[in-house]
Amino acid sequence: MLIIPGHGVDLVKIGDRRSDVEERVGPPHHGPGGERAVYDTSPMLVVTYAEDDTVELVEISYSGEGGDAEAHYAGVQLTHRFLDDVVADLQALGYTSTPSDIGHDFHAGFAVWSMRSLWAGDLDPAAGEDDRRAVAEGVSVAPYAHLSGAEEEPSDRP
Repeated sequence: MLIIPGHGVDLVKIGDRRSDVEERVGPPHHGPGGERAVYDTSPMLVVTYAEDDTVELVEISYSGEGGDAEAHYAGVQLTHRFLDDVVADLQALGYTSTPSDIGHDFHAGFAVWSMRSLWAGDLDPAAGEDDRRAVAEGVSVAPYAHLSGAEEEPSDRP
């Protein structure tokens, strides 16, 4: 699933109305009518709605299948890879970020993160039990200011 930084994905974009999202994607399998709704897509989408029932945040979780079944941007697989490798690949393309407590917020309008529910052995069979490499488990898409709490949007267009 290809992300659109600062905007979402093809199926769900920031500012879409809940009724339009559910017309395209179907009803959520968790959280109907609530602030956060989980949609049964592949990979799974988690959408946060504002009080006016418009999309304010789109999250894409890892599928675990790899390849095209994962979130991508600029030719980089964003999920179900080691987080440090994802960040290094994006930085090599000129994308800048700020670290967060769970990953990196990219100025372009997305964050890559790990809740550490996966461990290095899920990707690398040779990983030892003490291997602390974080696995990228999800991507959040919204304007950088929303992701980071920053006052203004920096420019990040390589």
